[in-house]
Formats: sequence, C-alpha cells, structure tokens
Amino acid sequence: MVQTLKALVFDFDGTLVDSYEAITASGNHVRAAHNLPPLSEPEVRRCVGRGPAYLLEHTVPGTDLEVDMARYRQHHPSVLRSGTRLLPGVAETLPVLKKAGLHLGVCSNKPRDFTRQLLDYLGLAPWIEVVIGPEDAPRIKPAADMLLAALKQLNITAAEALYVGDMVVDIQTARAAGVAVWVIATGSDEALTLQAAKPDRLLQDFREITLVAEQRFS
Repeated sequence: MVQTLKALVFDFDGTLVDSYEAITASGNHVRAAHNLPPLSEPEVRRCVGRGPAYLLEHTVPGTDLEVDMARYRQHHPSVLRSGTRLLPGVAETLPVLKKAGLHLGVCSNKPRDFTRQLLDYLGLAPWIEVVIGPEDAPRIKPAADMLLAALKQLNITAAEALYVGDMVVDIQTARAAGVAVWVIATGSDEALTLQAAKPDRLLQDFREITLVAEQRFS
C-alpha cells in the first residue's frame, strides 16, 4: 500500500476496456490488404499492449509499417465503438476513487486520440484527468517515459502513485518508473504469468481497487 497515495494511473486495453474485437477487426483489415487470411481474436490479443508497431509487426508478415499503420488508423474508427466494451467493475469503481480525492489518469500504448474517443463514448472521461499515449513520450512502455509523463501532468511523484495494468509490460513500466503496481488478468497475460513478474498485488476483481480509497488515510 502506498501510504502517501494521491493518484492512480491505469493502462487502457485489457485493464479498463475489452477492445480486442475492434483491434482484431482492424488488424484483419490490414492483413486482407496483404491477401492474408483473418486471425482469431485470441491470436491478436497476445500481440496487444506493446504499441501499434509491435501489433502490426507480429500480425502482418512483411508489413510496411508506414503504409499499414495508415490503413489501420483509417479503418479503426469504423469499429472503435462497436468493438469495445467496459470491463466488469470499472464504471462503478472510478467514481469511488475520484470521490475519495484521488487523481486518475490513463497511460496506454494505444494512440491517444482513440483512447480519448472511447473514454468519452463509454462515460469515463469525467473521472480521468490525464491521458498519455505513445505520441507523448520518447519511448513507449515498458520504458518509464510515458508513466513519468502522466505523473508530471498530474503533479504527482512516483512515491504518491499506483499504476494498474493487465500485462507484464505494465509491471515492467511501473518498476522502471519507481511506481507501485497492481495488475488484473483481464487482458493479454494470464494470472500465472503476471504473478511470476511479481506485481505488488494481483487483483481478482477490479472492484478491489476501492481498497485504496478505504485505506488511503489508514
């Protein structure tokens, strides 16, 4: 537990939302341009979370990143909303944290504009003060740069923050930034994989995060 906790920063895909249907659809749109058959959602899921370049490099053999990134970004708005849904417990937990006086942010390798659109669409925008994407730092996760940029915008030190994610890459990011980290197995990595990476806590239910509000002044 962070005794001086002032802020929580969340990953997005796999932590706050299930967006794998939308990501798979856009990935398969790019694959179709290469005359490749579609991949299943589980095949794409394991490549999500490390940025759009990693996604395309690992799902589209022979990808031309500049051309295929443009294809992906052009297609994605057509499936962004219909292919994304809130994960259980998120809608009721964020207001509790905010009402406890905590600052909330998002730090995700997903392009920032897509994240902002979904926060608005899913009704989370009122609770989120800062959104950091790969455009906002020299290096993407698991480097510390993006998370440190979020803390700077929130005017919070690493010792005053908790990062919440769903992947080993999130644990690595938090460790690099000197931030405590909790994870939940609702994304690309399974619980055993997450546990082996030694997070500060492995959540069974997103609603457990309200513990930080209850214990904040303990």
